[in-house]
Amino acid sequence: MAAEIRRRLEGLADPERAEILRRFFKTGPGEYGEGDMFRGIRVPQLRKLCRDISRAGVDEAVGLLASGWHEDRLLALLLLVELYKKPDEAHRTLIYTHYCAHTDRINNWDLVDLSCPRIVGCHLQARDRSPLYRFALSESLWERRIAIVSTFHFIRAGDFGDTLAIAEKLMGDKEDLIHKATGWMLREVGKRDVEVLEGFLSENYDGMPRTTLRYAIEKLPEPRRQAWLKGRV
Repeated sequence: MAAEIRRRLEGLADPERAEILRRFFKTGPGEYGEGDMFRGIRVPQLRKLCRDISRAGVDEAVGLLASGWHEDRLLALLLLVELYKKPDEAHRTLIYTHYCAHTDRINNWDLVDLSCPRIVGCHLQARDRSPLYRFALSESLWERRIAIVSTFHFIRAGDFGDTLAIAEKLMGDKEDLIHKATGWMLREVGKRDVEVLEGFLSENYDGMPRTTLRYAIEKLPEPRRQAWLKGRV
């Protein structure tokens, strides 16, 4: 199965698109994706391949996570998301454990965003959520992003407490990718309860990165959005 997956991935490679992706995902020296390698495969192609290799299991997915190729790791995560849907708690715990043990391989924003709500967020829905707070304090940019984006699963269930608590912890973060992710999650809260969002903004406005604010208020009515931008609230 592993050999078949590698063959299929190699067959989908597109060197011209790979060059575009290397620039888009900031793989140059000193950039957040420094050194990452791309085959040039589109996400819909990877989703189709994930369906085609549905016989693959957790071992194959974890093996793919070790790859230096970005798309291989993305395929691994798409596969783990699908495998996690099986109603077997021991199986789900195994996937969650592997996910948390391999965060060094979940090392770009698309890899985080397409997987962590459906694995980490889902797994912690009815469990102790302290792992998210440990991730929020991590030196790893990607673990901090996992901390906030995983709460998307809670937001969809109308549960905003951990999103707001983790967002507050990340207010002083230096990374733009964290500012964007935090603002995105706050925006999702606001789409469901604007009073909760504006209450959070009122309490944290002075220390909030401008990018976080802009993302958070994106869906507000224009007069209200402008008021927040100008600090006239």
